[in-house]
Formats: sequence, C-alpha cells, structure tokens
Amino acid sequence: MARAKRRTVQEHGAHPVDVLVGQRVRMRRVLCGLSQTVLANRIGLTFQQLQKYESGMNRISSSKLWAIACELDAPVQWFFTDAVAGKGPDVEFGTKRETLELVRNFMNIESDETRQLFLSLMQSVSNQYGGVKDAAN
Repeated sequence: MARAKRRTVQEHGAHPVDVLVGQRVRMRRVLCGLSQTVLANRIGLTFQQLQKYESGMNRISSSKLWAIACELDAPVQWFFTDAVAGKGPDVEFGTKRETLELVRNFMNIESDETRQLFLSLMQSVSNQYGGVKDAAN
C-alpha cells in the first residue's frame, strides 16, 4: 500500500492554521509588552524558534502552546479564535505592531475619564489628518 506524500513547508508553504496560531501568539505577546527573547526564555526556547512559531513555519506542539498560553495569560482556545470561521486575527483589530502597542497602552489607562479624553484626542487627530470620520458626526 502506498504512503501519502508528506506535506512540507518548503514545497507547500505553512499550513493556514499554523500561520493563524503563530499570528495570535505574536499579537498576544505584543499586547503583553514582551519581546520575542523574553517570551522565548520563559518557555525554554531560542528567540529564533519563537520567530518560526510566529510565522507559522514551525508547528507549535501542544505542550509549548500550553506554556505560551500560561505565560501570556490566555486560554489555549484563544489562539484558535476565528479559525473555524476562516477569519484571520486581523479581523479583530489588525496585527501591525503600532496598533497592538496602542491597544496595550490604552488598556493600561486606569481612569475612565482619561480614556475618554484620549479617545477624543484620537478622533480629533484622525479627523484633522484625513482619517475616517466618526459615524456619529
């Protein structure tokens, strides 16, 4: 009986689920304010291996995904969110580093009043420099 040909990353590219999970790891890591080096050290990897995980080039074993989830304070299923629906993590709010850092810093503002002032400032700047107008205006 013939064996099925093994799927290789070099020949077929990274599997879409591996890419999705890797993007979610990167997103959560940046939101937590951790560098690749810091997270990798905490879970017993090199930063190069973590880079390969985040790009989807290497699959994350279940034990490493568990360790990553614990370090990033996220349930394991969060890394698969939207995979069933075929949506990528960019559907949530994007994966650009500056977007993730903006969200992380915004979430660190404790005062509701300060958050509202910041939102007003961002809307004003966006309107001033050609951004999308607020639907309420």
